[in-house]
Amino acid sequence: MSVPRVFLLSPANCRGTRGKQAISPRATFAVAEQLRSPEGVAIGDLFAFVSGLYFRGKLTYARRFAAPPEPANPIVAGGIQVITPNAGLRPPETRVTREALRKFSGADVHPDNAAYRRPLEQSARALAGELGGACDVVLLGSIASPKYVDVLLAIFGDRLLFPIEFVGRGDMSRGGLLLRRAADGAELDYVPVAGAVRHGARPPKLPPLREWKKHAPRPPS
Repeated sequence: MSVPRVFLLSPANCRGTRGKQAISPRATFAVAEQLRSPEGVAIGDLFAFVSGLYFRGKLTYARRFAAPPEPANPIVAGGIQVITPNAGLRPPETRVTREALRKFSGADVHPDNAAYRRPLEQSARALAGELGGACDVVLLGSIASPKYVDVLLAIFGDRLLFPIEFVGRGDMSRGGLLLRRAADGAELDYVPVAGAVRHGARPPKLPPLREWKKHAPRPPS
């Protein structure tokens, strides 16, 4: 039996070109139209648009391998939680509006910013209280910066893990790696964040996704 596992996904940068495109009243693509609607758009879809390959890879991979101890528990939320700039942890299905995106864009994702740190601490503690002692917590995000790691380590301690294959890779390489592993059904190796080497030599470049897809095995049904 596999070890229960939940994933924490680092947020997208909402201040860039794609964030501005999504919030434009003239935009006609699906994410922008949903963002303008009263119901809003799922934060997972929004961040996947804003961030592109990297967040899409994180979300696809987490959906493939999440194994929450209690799938119906609303706080555990299916085993996937997205770190937000000012609202703590939220399930990727959470609907957000243009106003929420504006606030995300203006938020400073830094542990010294209480408006970011306190909601994250509160929701992370609530999650930790629901997981019990035998569930891994895997951060899909950079551990080279303290902006997520310092807050999460203080709450999850040694159970906070990350993919060792992330060391030395840039965001696009991580996104491509995650998409490949999700399609292959081959989970990455995780190590504790505490005490880990956070910087390393750049690994060999991944083959282009288009070329890889020609030879990629089909995921198990």
